[in-house]
Amino acid sequence: MGILGGAVNARRAVLAAVAVAALAAERPAAQGHGQGRIPRIRQRGTLVCGVSPGVAGFAQVDGQGRYRGLDVDVCRAVAAAIFGTADKVRYSLASSVDQFQRGSDVDVVSRRLTWSLQREGMGLLFGPVVFYDGQGFMVPARQPTQQVRQLSNAPVCVVSGGVNESNLTAYFRTHQLTLEKRRIQPAQAEAELSAGRCAAFTADVSELGSLRSEMRKPGDFRILPEQISKEPLAQLVRDTDVDLFDVLRWTIFAMINAEELGVTSANVAQMAKSADPDVRRLLGVTPGNGKALGLDEAWAYNVVKAVGNYGEVYERNVGMGSVVKLPRGVNALGSAGGLMFAPPLR
Repeated sequence: MGILGGAVNARRAVLAAVAVAALAAERPAAQGHGQGRIPRIRQRGTLVCGVSPGVAGFAQVDGQGRYRGLDVDVCRAVAAAIFGTADKVRYSLASSVDQFQRGSDVDVVSRRLTWSLQREGMGLLFGPVVFYDGQGFMVPARQPTQQVRQLSNAPVCVVSGGVNESNLTAYFRTHQLTLEKRRIQPAQAEAELSAGRCAAFTADVSELGSLRSEMRKPGDFRILPEQISKEPLAQLVRDTDVDLFDVLRWTIFAMINAEELGVTSANVAQMAKSADPDVRRLLGVTPGNGKALGLDEAWAYNVVKAVGNYGEVYERNVGMGSVVKLPRGVNALGSAGGLMFAPPLR
């Protein structure tokens, strides 16, 4: 190697070192020197999860102060991945995204939030979609209505202000339907629908299912299959908490993958003896995934054992076997015609 070649290589080495230093400087400070969110959670001894109680099937608190629901089960699953038990969760009221950003105590928010571009631009990271929601319409079961267009010239009730009302107005205008809009509160929906003063009540399907489950005669009402908006619901963390984001994301994928592979909370111990390489990787029999996430190799085993696979969580909280009674629809596995599938856990 000549002197010129050595000088060029030396210059390249210096530039490379500068580039590496610049990339390191751009990384969130929390990720340097082992100061990620996961070490803080472990040191505290609990995962702090922001929820919004009051929506049946998603987050409720019973008379004994116990939390339950789909949003709650995601919190429990993340705790199981980190600690090996789903019980190390402390729940906090998450009233808004702004509140979450202003504080630092809450680790993850799990409260029926729609994943959207502008929200993600607020310094947030959304996990995988756990429920594909959308604005729908609840009508009296005796009413023959099957499609939204049949509500033209009929009184459609909606809560005043907010996204649901604006979606309703925009949809009827775009589709050249005549909108007869009445503004009511959710608590009035049963009486107004029963009396015929509302031909339909519109809100997100998750809210409609919850509202119907708490009515005196839930069977008197049905939810139309047609939806007029897309509301993919997902949990969120701060964009500086990349280590927690990875655990949140792959915990949800592990629950979906477990359903795909037929692994349940009841058979997980037996399935750990399977010769199927995908099952063995999922349950940590074949090591590697735990190390990649900084978790115990049995992290996904612990999640499924404590909380269940995605199908179990869905059916228990909002499915046809629950009081909410929402069919899987697009929330079914991809193999069953839905949108739920997990990337390879390898």
